[in-house]
Amino acid sequence: MFQRMIDDFKQAAGTAIRLTSLAAMAAAALLVVICFLCAAAFIIVLQRYGPVEACLTGAAIFFVIALITAGYYMARKSRIRARAAEAAKSATRSPLADPMLVAAAIQVVRAVGIRRLVPLLAVGGLALGLMAGRGNARASDDEAPKA
Repeated sequence: MFQRMIDDFKQAAGTAIRLTSLAAMAAAALLVVICFLCAAAFIIVLQRYGPVEACLTGAAIFFVIALITAGYYMARKSRIRARAAEAAKSATRSPLADPMLVAAAIQVVRAVGIRRLVPLLAVGGLALGLMAGRGNARASDDEAPKA
């Protein structure tokens, strides 16, 4: 059992390393492409307009690249914050996240017995499912625009 988990972990780690190295190679190739394109633009502007205009053109190109990168970074950061807030909400809502509750449940199972507890859990699960379905219906009714 543990060997299979270890093998799965090794395979996942190997895949992650391969994908990361491929992404790094693609980023390095993209950097070289951008450098050559900037050099070509610099030479073209240098031949037509002069050295000052060529330097300003190069600065403008790198400024645009910096703005695009900053925009992507800010969008990614806001998505990560939203996911973290959503994960925190779901973690606080989960009753199984509390170790004291799990310990109490184990003690109840020991005290009552598994044969008597199974029908109670089935009824409780059914009630929980009905309440969750009713809660989702209320949430969708609240979100609907009122005319």
